[in-house]
Amino acid sequence: MSQHVRVRFAPSPTGPLHIGGVRTALFNYLFAKKHNGTFVLRIEDTDQNRYVPGAEDYIKESLDWCGIPYDEGPGREGDFGPYRQSERKETYSAFAKALLASGNAYYAFDTAEQLSALRSQLETEGKTFIYNWHNRMQLDNSLVLSEEEVQKRIDAGQEYVIRFKAPQDEILHLQDEIRGDIKIDTNVLDDKVLFKSDGMPTYHLANIVDDHLMEITHVIRGEEWLPSLALHVLLYRALGWDAPKFAHLPLILKPVGKGKLNKRDGDKLGFPVFPLQWGDPKTNEVSSGYREDGYFPEAVINMLAFLGWNPGTEQEIFSLEQLVEAFDLMRVNKAGAKFDPEKTKWFQQHYMQQTDNGVISAHFKQLLVDKGVDTSLDYVTTVTGLIKERATFVSDLWSLGSYFFEAPTSYDEKASRKGWKEDTGELMEKIVAVIDGVTIFDTPTLQGAVKGWITDNELGFGKIMQPLRLSLVGAMQGPDVFAIAATIGKEETITRIKNAITTL
Repeated sequence: MSQHVRVRFAPSPTGPLHIGGVRTALFNYLFAKKHNGTFVLRIEDTDQNRYVPGAEDYIKESLDWCGIPYDEGPGREGDFGPYRQSERKETYSAFAKALLASGNAYYAFDTAEQLSALRSQLETEGKTFIYNWHNRMQLDNSLVLSEEEVQKRIDAGQEYVIRFKAPQDEILHLQDEIRGDIKIDTNVLDDKVLFKSDGMPTYHLANIVDDHLMEITHVIRGEEWLPSLALHVLLYRALGWDAPKFAHLPLILKPVGKGKLNKRDGDKLGFPVFPLQWGDPKTNEVSSGYREDGYFPEAVINMLAFLGWNPGTEQEIFSLEQLVEAFDLMRVNKAGAKFDPEKTKWFQQHYMQQTDNGVISAHFKQLLVDKGVDTSLDYVTTVTGLIKERATFVSDLWSLGSYFFEAPTSYDEKASRKGWKEDTGELMEKIVAVIDGVTIFDTPTLQGAVKGWITDNELGFGKIMQPLRLSLVGAMQGPDVFAIAATIGKEETITRIKNAITTL
């Protein structure tokens, strides 16, 4: 690829960033890094009515947490700023005027009420209203009004929009990097509004102008923008510019496979659809996020990469560097990708096992502090190493190993009936003596002493091992019982056995 690759992720700050948006950002990031290019963040805030305070910061924090930070954008200025569309207003106005001057756009004075009435009238006749070539010469616009009348209305402050004049009787051949050749009959296109009555451009004009001025080479975006592709290509042509290459990513579908994944699906099935927790400033509703639910960003990114892309091999676990190396737009699917919450947990469980115990224990220690448990990081790291094999999240470590930090206050009823017989108390008193006599209190020495005593006394191992585990844990769970005893120490081990003898 000879030219310097520049891609952009251009979300609107109208709420939290959906994981579909994160996936779009990820694919842009991977493509840019694969080709030593630049990943740009542009905030498309032309629709001021839908602007939500805090949404822009949320988007930036989400990308950073995911490990896919932008190279250029708000706060990371490059040579193509500003990177908020609301700060580029004058730029768009000039290009709207250029389109008017070339005859590719026109002023339209039709009011919302007039258009609504026309729409309703046609609906009663079973027809659909489209503002384009077949009716624009009968509507209230500069195509039918004299220049003097148009200027008079503008000078009088009459509200207007600027519409694109879509060509008639032409078959467009559009190229998509994922979907191939797409044919569009221009007769079905409507004359889209490019400039609104509030003096702000619509997405269509602002996006084209920004992509051109920011020298974007590849527009990688969601499938929902596919219907706009014809207009965007026509705008490039009308302005005399070369269009970038386009690639439209498949939708992320609900777990059931029908329809686009949304927040309600997550609420219903108990999984996040946002990277970070989001508190809606209007409703005060709080939505869960992958970060706050305990997911590793690497697991989320690995999961998202496989929603619509595959490497063509059996490999499923990829670091970000490996994803950059393997990523190819040619391997992105056209069909929608079904979201699987259980697969996300599968990725999380893998990364949980691969992550260094020291990293996990630091998070686990904070969880313990929140529970009022004060202990050393070294001790927490030892415990983490013993129990993390069965954990998916750091929060699982408490339920898997709370007995390492507090003695059991009750004992599993079923296990007690099965494992604690009439003579168990007497046998456990003898085990206390054996344990008390162990001088080097580590797992192998302790195991050798206790198992040696059991063998010497010709007892069944279950007769001692089950009540021993019950005494230390309160249930028949956990790692090697001698590892538990060695970790909590001799004094605590003996105290717990004596408590079990007294209680049971």
